[in-house]
This record gives sequence, C-alpha cells and structure tokens, in this order.
Amino acid sequence: MRKHNHFVKFLKKINLSINNLLENYLNKLKFSNLLNIARSNKVFLAFVTITILSLSYLSIPHIYNKAEIKQQLKNQLLEKFSINFIFSENFYYKFYPRPHFVIQDLSIIDRQEKISDVKKLKIYISLNNLFSQKKITVKDAIIENSNFNFNQNNYNFFLNLLDKNFLEGSFKIKNSNIFYRNIDSEVLFINKILNMNYYYDSKELKNILYSENEIFNIPFALMSHKDRENKKIFSKLNLKFLKLQIENEFDYKNDTKKGFMNLTYNKNKSKATYELNKNFFIFSFFDKLTKPNFTYEGKINFQPFYSNFEGSSDKINLSSFFDSNSLSTQLLKSEILNNKNLNFNLDIKSNKISHQQNIVDIFLNFKIEEGLIDIDSTKFSWNEYANFKILDSLLYINNNNLVLDAKLIVDIINDKEIYKFLQTSKSLRPKLEKLELNFNYNFDQQIIDFNDIKINDQINENVNSVIKELNLNRDKLQNKIYFKKLMKDFLVAYVG
Repeated sequence: MRKHNHFVKFLKKINLSINNLLENYLNKLKFSNLLNIARSNKVFLAFVTITILSLSYLSIPHIYNKAEIKQQLKNQLLEKFSINFIFSENFYYKFYPRPHFVIQDLSIIDRQEKISDVKKLKIYISLNNLFSQKKITVKDAIIENSNFNFNQNNYNFFLNLLDKNFLEGSFKIKNSNIFYRNIDSEVLFINKILNMNYYYDSKELKNILYSENEIFNIPFALMSHKDRENKKIFSKLNLKFLKLQIENEFDYKNDTKKGFMNLTYNKNKSKATYELNKNFFIFSFFDKLTKPNFTYEGKINFQPFYSNFEGSSDKINLSSFFDSNSLSTQLLKSEILNNKNLNFNLDIKSNKISHQQNIVDIFLNFKIEEGLIDIDSTKFSWNEYANFKILDSLLYINNNNLVLDAKLIVDIINDKEIYKFLQTSKSLRPKLEKLELNFNYNFDQQIIDFNDIKINDQINENVNSVIKELNLNRDKLQNKIYFKKLMKDFLVAYVG
C-alpha cells in the first residue's frame, strides 16, 4: 500500500513539471514577446513580407474582368501604335519576368482587310496603377511568329509606325515573314524578319527602326528614322554577305518621290539618284562621286510592268561583273534574280576592257525573262580583226557554282593580222571567215570548256579532238604565250 502511494506522488510531481514548462512557453507567445522575436529577426521577416506583397501585387490582374481588360488593351494598342488587333479567346496573364498579357492566334486588320496572322502577342504593362484596372497602361508590345501580306496599297505599314510614340515603350517583331504580293495576289518575294525593333533614341531625340532580316537567303540589317518636319526618311542598309552598305535619303514631299543614295562596296564609293511614283521608278548610278567614268540608268514601269537599264563607260572592268567574288556574281548565285515575275533588260556599252587593250566596242546585253537569265546578243571586237557575238546562252547555278553555257560566233574581218599576231608560218595560214563554237564557263572555278567547233560553217573532227582534251583556266587564257601556242595547235589540227 505504501509503495502504491509513493508511486502516485511521483506521477503528480511529473505532471506539475510538465504544466510549469508549458506555462513558461505559452507566456513567451504574448504579443509583446512576438514583437521582440520580430525585432530579433528583421531581415527574415522583411523578406517574407516583401515576397508576399510582391506576389500579391503582380497577381492583381488575375482578378480583372477579362472582357474589359482585353478591350482596354486593344484600344491602347490602336491608339499607341495604330495597329488594329483582333484578339482571340486564348488570353492569359503572366507576371514573370515582368507583368504582361499573352494573346495567341490573333490577327491584324488594316483598311478592313486582314494583313497578318499572329501566333503570339506579348503586351507588357506599366507597374504604375496596377491596382486600378481602368488606369492600366500598355508599355511594350512584342509580336512573334507572324505572317504579313503586303501589296502596293499597304507596303508602307512599317514605315508609318515610325510616326508613333515610342518615348515610353517599344514595339518588336520576331521570327516573322513578309509576303509581298502583286495585284493578282501572287507572291513576288518573301522577307524574313529575324528581329525588328522600334524604339526612341533619347540622345538623337527621334524614333528608330532597327531590323535584322533575310531575303532570298541573303541576310541584311536595316536602320531607319524619319524627319517628319521635312518629310524625309533616312536609312542605312548593310549587306555584310555582299560587303555592301547603302545610305539612303528619301524625300516624300511630292507625288513623285526623290531619293539619293551613297553606296560603299569593298571601300569603293558610288552614288545614285532616283524618282518614284505610282507609275514608274527611274534611277541613275555613278561609280565615282567626283569624276564619274561609269553611268548606269534605268526605268521600271509598273502599269504595265516592264523595265530597261542602260549603262555606258569609256572603260569597263568585266571582273567587277563576273569575278567569282564580285557583287553581281554573288547576286546571281543567291538566285535572287531567278524569279518568274522579274523581267528586265540590261545594256552596257563600253569602248574598252580594263587590262585587255585589244578588246574594244563592248556591248553587254543581260536579260532576265520568266526566271531565266542570259547574255544573248552580247558583242565585242578584237581590234579590227574579228567580231564576236554570244547566242543561245544561259546563266545558272550548278552545285553552288555559277555557270554560263553559250554559243560564240566569230566573224573574221582580217585573218592576215591575226596570223601576224600569232606569228604563224605561211603553211599554217588557211583562209578563215567564220568560227562557231559552244562553251561552258564556271565562274567559281574559272575554268572553260569548248566543244562542237565549226570553221567556215564546217565541223573539223581533228580540231574537235584537240579541244575535247582541253580544260582551260583563266590564267592560261590570259597568258599570251600559252594562248598563241594553243591557237597554233588548232591551226595544225585544222590544216592536217
């Protein structure tokens, strides 16, 4: 019995100890003690408080009326950028990395016509007045993965954006395409927009358009701004791939617009002027700014469409046209000109060829018709000894090499002078009146092949056998000693 009482007293002592311990801890949870705990953990408490308030603040738009906020954003975009978006139901809000709304699968309307299908539009809003739905403000807008359809009625859509207010915001377009169409809605060309950005330059105090693009597989960068007071547009086009930079000043005060261009190609500077209206495009090009020795003029009529270009020079450097690294060769290799809707003629006249004093009276006829490029009717002379004419020609790309297939007609005027130049013996001086041959020239490898030669309208098998074994590069043809030996071999084969 005593043992039992002793055990009960022991339990009571334990219970009392537990009660005292609980009372001590509960006393520490009084409000005054909580303040003391907070004071001793200021950093942690501040972090938790700011985090909770920030998340709540940034998530406020979730409670907005969806239909009303969509209409408000649409109206602000129309007022700020003059772009009429047609929103879809795929609309939601995101606060990371900064508050913005996302609309997917929408479109743009211009003059009551749909000009673009947009995969995604991001609308970034100002943090000011975020608590008030009626005072929410659009700051930046980004279009992603869109297809624009332009024609002669709305081609200036992007230029008109330069007149808008970008002082407190920007407008961007990424990974999009521009399809430019004719009046029959046929696609003339596609311009790929990699990154286009409209912004306000606080130093220059003007709106700037900077765009990185790609057209016909040629990358280029464009920077442009407007002088609204004088009604001029200034732009700089940079084609690093072609080592070409074009600075342009465009005056749009009158119905017939005027432009002035400065071109820099491989540190060589040129100048051009042009006029443009709804019916035609006229331009003049000079290869030097001070003393022009090459002029190039052209006219394009839009209704009906046709074009003609003419150039003249005392001396022409053909390598500037057909060298493997020249601008014209790179353009041809890019296949930018192989367009069935592009048709034009280029005629260039020159008295001489640089580094070839014996070649005179050059007439280069370059033609594009229904996507095919040729130099038919191109003519030149070898002093007064022979006249050359190119027929049945075709310029094309083969394994990324620019190739010319053509027929060459040679009318011999003075074979005696030719033999004197070749220094041939009298036994190797047959009467020559006309030569006709086919050739293939690879501009990149600078190799030429001849075949099917006719001499005085007759095929000579001996001469053709010799030619089939030849594979000439440009260095050999320009070597006078090698050239004379080659011609003598032909004459030996012909005389038999």
